[in-house]
Amino acid sequence: MKHKKTNAMRMLDRAKIKYEVNTYEVGNGHMDGTTVAKMVGADVKEVYKTLVLENANHDHYVFVIPVDETLDMKAAAQVVNEKKLQLMPLDNLKQVTGYIRGGCSPVGMKHLFKTTLNDSALALNKIIVSGGQRGMQIVLDVNDLIDITQAQIADIIQK
Repeated sequence: MKHKKTNAMRMLDRAKIKYEVNTYEVGNGHMDGTTVAKMVGADVKEVYKTLVLENANHDHYVFVIPVDETLDMKAAAQVVNEKKLQLMPLDNLKQVTGYIRGGCSPVGMKHLFKTTLNDSALALNKIIVSGGQRGMQIVLDVNDLIDITQAQIADIIQK
């Protein structure tokens, strides 16, 4: 099946990184990642969500965590040497990243922001992240995701 290429896919293509695309039907409301994992027949432990946070000066940071986990805001701030971070307002997401809620990929944002991948990903062979639009995910090797996003690895989920 032919897909319209997103920025994430174009960037992976340019880097000659192999990936697969999963698509799913999108409704009007927001769908949580656990539901999406079930819809595409993926193991929920392999599906990660992308969160964009900012400091008081509106510097942006990207955190990639399992869809069924919650970001530890203190740990996230600490790992990027900030006192405090908050979620970026959704209204600014497209302008800053080029992506919308539910379609925000850690790959191919307008800028390469400091990215942190939760350390649980190291136990996986492949990882599934948003493909750059709602209803589309990309499946790729964990090390390829780390390389293309220049991600650091840290434990950033709530216990």
